[in-house]
Amino acid sequence: MEKDSKVFVAGHRGLVGSAILNNLKQKGYTNFVLRTHGELDLTNQARVTDFFEKERPEYVFLAAAYVGGIMANSIYRADFIWRNLQIECNVIQNAWRFGVKKLCFLGSTCIYPREAPQPMTEDCLLTSALEYTNEPYALSKIAGLKMCESFNLQYGTNFIAVMPTNLYGPNDNFDLTTSHVLPALIRKCHLGRCLMADDWEALRRDLNRYPLEGVDGKAGKDEILKVLYKYGISRDGGETHIEIWGTGKPLREFLWSEDMADACVYLMENVDFSDLHPKDCKEIRNCHINIGTGKELSIKELVDKIKKIVDFGGNIVWNASKPDGTLRKLTDPSKLHRLGWHHKVELEDGIARLYDWYLNHKSER
Repeated sequence: MEKDSKVFVAGHRGLVGSAILNNLKQKGYTNFVLRTHGELDLTNQARVTDFFEKERPEYVFLAAAYVGGIMANSIYRADFIWRNLQIECNVIQNAWRFGVKKLCFLGSTCIYPREAPQPMTEDCLLTSALEYTNEPYALSKIAGLKMCESFNLQYGTNFIAVMPTNLYGPNDNFDLTTSHVLPALIRKCHLGRCLMADDWEALRRDLNRYPLEGVDGKAGKDEILKVLYKYGISRDGGETHIEIWGTGKPLREFLWSEDMADACVYLMENVDFSDLHPKDCKEIRNCHINIGTGKELSIKELVDKIKKIVDFGGNIVWNASKPDGTLRKLTDPSKLHRLGWHHKVELEDGIARLYDWYLNHKSER
């Protein structure tokens, strides 16, 4: 990529896209074509085609997606598959049609089977059943990487697919219905700390930034306490409790979003699809690239770290009647390491950075 190449970052205001855009700017790239969801609905085929025909981007980062945590994946199963499939079909097909030089498709390590060998290499894709909870989302991401692979093999495009592990960072989603586990835990511990300290000013400020089911900081105390209780944040006498789904036993890996962005830009600058498969191979598959740290901890250990950083001194209540999800999911980033990239930000530093961002960033949601 040249510094003045025309770059389309799809989803540039989200956790993934904003990190990629910032990384590109830091590296001196200057020519961006950007659209908000309101300006360009990527599920609308006609509008996406018109956009590509008019703008003719040279490079594309497909970071836009319909995403959420374990609760959202359990409830909105149809939305997770059809919305993501439409986004992928519209963007990838038009990238080929209008001559995009290179595309980076962002997937997820949830594509791997529930019982995949640990740590998970790229070659364990489609070897057994997926985790049921987020199966529709995982299938949509598998379709996206296979679409990139298939366009490359049939039409000679240069589309690469990356599978980041669990991400967290600036512009994360803190909605307790749809967020991923780490930002949700940060917010729950923060709200619990405010409730424990009887700091109603801080509680109201938080709810004004991120209302819960329409309840904002202007609501009465009883209404606020009721909605907090619904999301597992409660006070009983002198004790403050936070309920968390599952047992706390599953092991997870987390990657700072700005590290992920750096990896994506590095790959777009240095790696082509032809570098990702043997030259004499008759059956080319699994050319995607894991992006992760190769380090894991239990959800209970994660909660302990967040409690300490947020300074929440209340009780954690584990609701074992709720699903844990896959018990272990650790990526093997060996392929990425061989290609020349390693992560930089460790988890405790990242949690502290994200909590500081959460407290000080003005929400645009």
